[in-house]
Amino acid sequence: MNDMSSAPVASPDHPPVIRRLDYQPPAWLVPTIDLDFALSLDSTRVRSTLTVTRQAAGAPLRLNGDGIAVAGLTVDGHAHNAWAMDGNDLVITLPGDRHTVAIETVINPVANTQLSGLYASGGLLCTQCEAEGFRRITFFPDRPDVLSRYGVRMTGDAAQFPVLLSNGDPVAQGKNPDGTHWAQWNDPWPKPSYLFALVAGTLVASRDRFVTQGGRTVDLAIWVRPGDETRTGHAMRSLIASMAWDEAVYGREYDLDVFNIVAVSDFNAGAMENKGLNIFNTRYILADPETANDGDYDAVEGVVAHEYFHNWSGNRVTCRDWFQLSLKEGFTVLRDQQFSADHGSPPVKRIEDVRILRAAQFPEDSGPLAHPIRPDSYQEISNFYTATVYNKGAEVIRMMTVLAGPERFRQGTDLYFDRHDGQAATCEDFVKSIEDGAGLDLTQFRRWYEQAGTPRVDVALSHAGDTVTLTLKQTVPPTPGQTDKQPMVIPLRTALFDPATGRHAGEHLLVLTQAQQSFAFTGHASRPVLSINRGFSAPVAINNPTPDADLVFLAAHDDDPFARYEAMQQLVVQHLVAAITDQLSDAARDLGRASIGEAMAAILADPALDDLMRGELVILPGEAYLAEQLSPVDPTRVRAEREALKAWLGTTLASQWHALHDRTSAVAYGLDAAARGARKLKTQALVYLAPADPAEAIRRAAAQYRTADNMTDRQGALMVLCGLDGPERDAALADFHDRFADNPLVIDKWFSLQAGSLNPGAIDHTKALAHHADFTLTNPNRVRALYMAFAANTAAFHDPDGEGYRLIADLILALDPINGNVAARFVPPLGRWRKIEPARAALMRAELERIAAVPTLSRDVREQVGKSLNG
Repeated sequence: MNDMSSAPVASPDHPPVIRRLDYQPPAWLVPTIDLDFALSLDSTRVRSTLTVTRQAAGAPLRLNGDGIAVAGLTVDGHAHNAWAMDGNDLVITLPGDRHTVAIETVINPVANTQLSGLYASGGLLCTQCEAEGFRRITFFPDRPDVLSRYGVRMTGDAAQFPVLLSNGDPVAQGKNPDGTHWAQWNDPWPKPSYLFALVAGTLVASRDRFVTQGGRTVDLAIWVRPGDETRTGHAMRSLIASMAWDEAVYGREYDLDVFNIVAVSDFNAGAMENKGLNIFNTRYILADPETANDGDYDAVEGVVAHEYFHNWSGNRVTCRDWFQLSLKEGFTVLRDQQFSADHGSPPVKRIEDVRILRAAQFPEDSGPLAHPIRPDSYQEISNFYTATVYNKGAEVIRMMTVLAGPERFRQGTDLYFDRHDGQAATCEDFVKSIEDGAGLDLTQFRRWYEQAGTPRVDVALSHAGDTVTLTLKQTVPPTPGQTDKQPMVIPLRTALFDPATGRHAGEHLLVLTQAQQSFAFTGHASRPVLSINRGFSAPVAINNPTPDADLVFLAAHDDDPFARYEAMQQLVVQHLVAAITDQLSDAARDLGRASIGEAMAAILADPALDDLMRGELVILPGEAYLAEQLSPVDPTRVRAEREALKAWLGTTLASQWHALHDRTSAVAYGLDAAARGARKLKTQALVYLAPADPAEAIRRAAAQYRTADNMTDRQGALMVLCGLDGPERDAALADFHDRFADNPLVIDKWFSLQAGSLNPGAIDHTKALAHHADFTLTNPNRVRALYMAFAANTAAFHDPDGEGYRLIADLILALDPINGNVAARFVPPLGRWRKIEPARAALMRAELERIAAVPTLSRDVREQVGKSLNG
């Protein structure tokens, strides 16, 4: 981050480029800050009192601001005129090395549609300060390496704001004769400004307690709007489980007397880990069987855990600057993945995590927005809250666990927390701690933090006598700003199966460190079947052309669940890529389908599989992942060939799908693995029947919808009906809307199901829904529900005449003045134009150029569009 003692020269059209290597320590520190809020929805007065201490001789005190003005300023209790505004920043000339600076600002929360800083949400006042929202509340050195102890006093109308919450522990409260009341909160732990939080309004709490391993009793509360408290039980159970797990697995104990969560309806992200006062999007708190599906339950558990785990990996040890974002996010994603695996099915969780990585991060790595998990520069930091920083960041740290083993990795994390507690640390600090604590040499491994792109590993296996030679060749593709790449450290868990016995002699951990290496194994009288990257031990793309017979064998016999899933995926991918690129004769197409059908039938019939795992094994590779295997790609062909294979499997295995749907429909609702697996398979059966026998699929889906006693079954049935045409579709959609009209989170599903459906009319449906009375551009959940589902709908978004592209570009232009942060999230789908066939690519680029021509774009959108056009 740039030294904030001087402001970079910039203009709205050319925001400054912030570079990691330009980092300078802060010129002034702020050991303590006291905040006094006089709360109002449209005119909140903020008085901040900062103790400041000089770190750099001669430097003025630079305090960041954004859209705020000085309403009053004193230094050491006296009027002080030696200050000036430099753009948005307040610059104060101070004579000595330690002062007390008091500043007043007045802000209008209800007018804050950006949902950054202090804003209003349905009568509540709440905050979002990560990454740079605190500067929208008061003037402050708004950077992660300025850690302060916060004292907060809030005063507001007792009827309008009966609940007053902030960070830390409550220390005092009282009433005033004028009908207002006040509350004082103190946070004893130094924290950066991005972790500040405040919530005020009418809320009710679900409460519980947790006793830490050290004997501290922690009062827990989840605050929601009246009427929602009955849907907080799962979130509370997840919180308590997270606290116990973090003690048992990482030795991390909670450090305050209270832990509060508040759920709000208007939120740019999923949740925020503010110290002692987590603020959540309602979608990651509220859940019951009638309104939340199984995926929602998993998401609540995972996000609650993630934000709680940040108490140590993000709060007690925070980031030195925003280039180190993966220090807290990558590590914490890994921790929440481990937690969810321990509390569910580890194989299924691993498959789900890899599916997300491949759908979201692999395309990022191969596009114009590619960046390392520790970026080198940015213009708008909110654009780096990416799948690369979060999901790939987690995979990089997971590789350290593979190399070190769990015990030595734990020694490394203990050392990291001991060394850097109370500090603003770097990614290098984390790697060095693992290196020292686990006894590893991670010199070359650091390239994972420096280089962008998904490494590709080409595999060749040869067999002579009783010796197998495995030759591995790695390449890291060029990415914007990085044309020449160095070899990475790639740990690959590998096994060699004897096809005669269906077993292997043990797993090997091969660590690829050179551009090309060979590994020899003896004792194999016949050619074995290779199982590689078991457990997805490295986030790489494996190129291992494998005979269909070997993949069918692995799909049936591999004892590593992920590798079994991967074999099935590769079997389908090889076939579909060949079909999409016209490399299949009719005979080869028939043989390929027969192999896939054989493997699928074996999965459906295998009594050793539980239904949760069976449900994963029968899901075909997604269209986005298939598109990554092709360049250029014709999205229409991807959709057509994938649907044709589904139809063939639906027809060929019709009796099995019928029997499966009948069997799973008889399983009673529950949150246990067996019931969850049955629900997953029930809808998957309909997915295969829909293109094969639409009438039967409609009959079964309509019956499943009518008899559903839970959201998973109801939504699954409606999803299938949405992709088909008929009166049953319209009736179910109308019933769903009427049934849940007063539940915004469920109505979000209603929008998404239609915009993301396989129905040929998806574009027209989306355009009509944009004018529906329930649609609004001011609520991020609603915008994402409609338009992100549409952007992920391959056939609709990539409509040959460009109507889908125009729809998203029009959204970006309409949304940007309201909420640039959310608008910028819709640029990457258009930015993939280089991967698409030329006619569509030209249409996509034209829409990006139309957006770029608007002079008033936010920094968020302008950076994304510029990189998408020129990266």
